[in-house]
Formats: sequence, structure tokens, C-alpha cells
Amino acid sequence: MGNTTDTDVTPNRADRSPGPSYVEIIADDLVPAPDFYTQGPVPDIGTEPVAASRYYDPAFLAKELDHVFSRTWQWACREEDIPEVGDYMVFDLGGYSWIIVRSAASTFKALGNACPHRGRQIVETDGHHQRFRCPYHGIQWNLDGTVKHNPFGWDMPQWGARGGDLPEAKVALWGGFVFINMDHNAPPLESVLHPIPEHFTRYDFEGKYKAAHVIKKIRANWKATCEAFMESHHVVGTHPQALPMTGDLNSQYDILSDYVGRQFTAQGVQSPNIERALSKEEILGVTAFNQPNAQQESTAAVPEGLSARAFSAASARRMLEQSTGRDYSQAGDAEMIDSLLYHVFPNLAFWAGMAQNIVYRFRPNGMDPDTALMDILILRPYPKDGPRPKPVPIRYLDFDEPVMMAAAEIGAPLAEVYDQDVENLPWVQKGLRTLPAGVAFSKYMEMRLRRHHQMLDQFIAEGEARPSTM
Repeated sequence: MGNTTDTDVTPNRADRSPGPSYVEIIADDLVPAPDFYTQGPVPDIGTEPVAASRYYDPAFLAKELDHVFSRTWQWACREEDIPEVGDYMVFDLGGYSWIIVRSAASTFKALGNACPHRGRQIVETDGHHQRFRCPYHGIQWNLDGTVKHNPFGWDMPQWGARGGDLPEAKVALWGGFVFINMDHNAPPLESVLHPIPEHFTRYDFEGKYKAAHVIKKIRANWKATCEAFMESHHVVGTHPQALPMTGDLNSQYDILSDYVGRQFTAQGVQSPNIERALSKEEILGVTAFNQPNAQQESTAAVPEGLSARAFSAASARRMLEQSTGRDYSQAGDAEMIDSLLYHVFPNLAFWAGMAQNIVYRFRPNGMDPDTALMDILILRPYPKDGPRPKPVPIRYLDFDEPVMMAAAEIGAPLAEVYDQDVENLPWVQKGLRTLPAGVAFSKYMEMRLRRHHQMLDQFIAEGEARPSTM
């Protein structure tokens, strides 16, 4: 799998919405964005429909778990979630379960969460131990997964010296996250994430703390859920309250590599879906849903000669400097207020920017193709001279529990947006069964959704072509 290159760019304005492009919008910013915000590769990957059955067929989900999720990098937890030796978290992915443990001061392990004797899951919840013990027959393991004690080892000659050790997944670290990959032949994490590590140096993910973490059960396939956050033009139908301050149809979409795509959506500008020109005060009067504390200055008068976008960015910069004691004078206006999402195949997303960084993870809910788990994690900076706040505990929300229940951590405007998204998804899942012609993705704004399915097909084909190990 190679990387998409600049030779794949097809800059065709006929594919774009009327009005200024994202690059043209940020060209007028008072504090410019980094150079890498310009339009990236836009390959022509076709307009063929995608079979709707891929979203509800149990056999297709089984293929995804066997050939995609078992071979791709997943963030399993934050380093700060397990700060002490012996701290661990359970990471479930479809039918797989792993123990993510800090086995030494600077060492993390991903151990198979099943006893190799009879398959009993070893730990059921997060916790702290200096050894792991199977509740079924009492076999014990050290934190590194090696057998510590087998009460009936004399009757298991087939295990030999190391046969009862727990299997391990590959582990790598980036941005304060612990990633795992079940495929020990998988490409290095750095090559898969490229160019995210380089671009995100400015955003210091490792130095921020976990201010919110919600895991929401959703009545829709994991792909339908993931794809709801891979484009911005659903704002007009799903989030109409954001139209006065969101350039939804002006959004920029890039495919940076086989694994990484992104979408940039300008804030502080009105949507092309609004026909009349709004005043600066009308644009500013709508709280920026991805900016904490934005409501504080949403009713302020915009000075003469300053756009609502420039004023919003300056206000966000000032509030962030006041709350952290850090200098953000070189941070671009776009980095202060825009929606800047980088997606990593198959199911992860990272927001760029300064004030807060949202991270998504989309997983199958066990082996059920009709439901999913969505993680919403928020990283925030803290005062440079203050202690690092402890990470918040995970808030688990069932199918019928709204994200608004986590408004204290996430912020009410953003929680409202998520609840609007979630409300759509069960109806999407139901409607997919009535699409004999398949799902019709648009050419430019939804090209990354189509590429998502092309990558799934590629991984599945490669997996099925491998010799069976059974």
C-alpha cells in the first residue's frame, strides 16, 4: 500500500461548491495558517455505488474483524490512563479483548485477555494488579504476560517452559496514546500516521490532559457511524443552528495517503446554504460549538474593519492565553477556531488545533453489525505553571442515554451536536436495507468515504489470499 502523492491532485473547481474555497478563506486570515493547510491530493477514485449490505451483513463484519481490525493500528488508551506500574485497562474490539498494562515504568504491554488453557477472559474491568489470575482454574501471569504460577503445571507437559504465556499484540506510542496492532508484521505506526505526527507537533497531544471521555452505544453500523463524521455538508440538515457560522459547503477534503485523509471546515463564516448576507454580529452570535468558553464573547460588538472570523479567532486566542499562561500569538486563526479533522483508516479521527483536540474511535459493538461504540475523547491544555489535571473517568452511555448527560465535561453546545448526529444514525441503519442500488457517495465531498470502502476491500482481499493457518 503506497502513499497518495501530489501527482494525484485534480484541482477541478467544477467539483466544488460555489463560493470561496477553504484555502481562499484562510488566505484572508490576520494570523496565517501553517503551509500544510493548503489543498492536498484529490485523486479521482470514481463514483460507483457501494453495496448497502456491507453495513448490516454479519458475514461482512466477520471479514472486517478478521482481516482489517486485526491488522490495523488502534489507540487502546492514553498513557495517563494507566500511570502506575500494574495499572491496566481492558480494550475490546469486536470479539477480541486485550489487557493494556503498564508493566514497567516506561513499558506498555498488550496481552491477550483470555486464558490459553480454556479461554476464560482473565480480567473483566480496568484496575491495578501486580499479577493476573484466571478466575476459572487459578493460573497466574506476571505483568509482562509470562506464566507466574500454574497450579496444575505438572499435568500440562505440552506447554513446556513458555507455552502458557499470554499472547502479545504489537505496541507503539504517539501523542500520549498507546496503540496496539494484532499483526506483528504490520507497518510501523509512524508510517501509517504520516503526516499527522509532523503536522501535530504544534498541538502537543502528549502534553495535554484528558478532559472528557465518553463511550456511546449507537444503533448503527460502525462504518455508518464513522462516516457521519467524515464530511461537513450534513450541517444543513442535521445541525442547522451552526449554519450562520460554519462554511460547510466550503470545506476542504484531502486524501493524504492510503491511511490518512482530512477535512477542514471554516468557522466564523456563514454557510453558502444561507442566501442572504448575515451581519458580523449575526455570525458571531452563534456560539462556536467546538470552542470552549466561546459563549463568553459571542455577543460582543465586532470592531470596525474586522471580520467576525478574525474577531472570533482573536477572542479565542486571548481567552486561551489567559487560561493557560501560554503564548499563542503565532497560532493561525484557523488553528484557533476551525474544525480540523484528520482521519486514520479504518476508524480513528484526530482534531488539529490549539484550544482543544477531539479524538474519535469507532468500533463494532461485539459481533453485531447493527450497533457500534463511539468514543469521544477531548484533550485540553492546562496552565503552564499548574499541575497536570488527572484524566477524567470514562462516561459510558447506553443506547438511549443522550450525550447531553456528559455536557459538564464536553460542553452543552458540542453535546447537542453529537445528539443530533446520533439521532440520525438508527434511521440510516434502517434505511440501508432498502437501498438495492447501493449507497451513492458524492464525488468530492464524500471521496474519502468511498476510499474508506476501497481500503476495506483491499485489506479483506489480501487477508483472504493469505494461506490459512488452521
